[in-house]
Amino acid sequence: MATAKQLQYRLKLAKKTLTRLNRDLKAATSRVKKLEAQLKKAKAAEKAAKAKKPRTTRRRKTTRRTAAKKK
Repeated sequence: MATAKQLQYRLKLAKKTLTRLNRDLKAATSRVKKLEAQLKKAKAAEKAAKAKKPRTTRRRKTTRRTAAKKK
């Protein structure tokens, strides 16, 4: 059986760990939200640039015609 002091020590460590994890979780959550907003803006900008870009038409190949040979 563990003593009261050991249990207090383990409880203190568990609380410290929980506090640290909660802080990290909040930081990670805000980072995810920030990155999602950036992704949304990037997708919108990419879509706008794609729509703005004029379509290129295929160019016709120009072949050189040789003059008819005289006899």
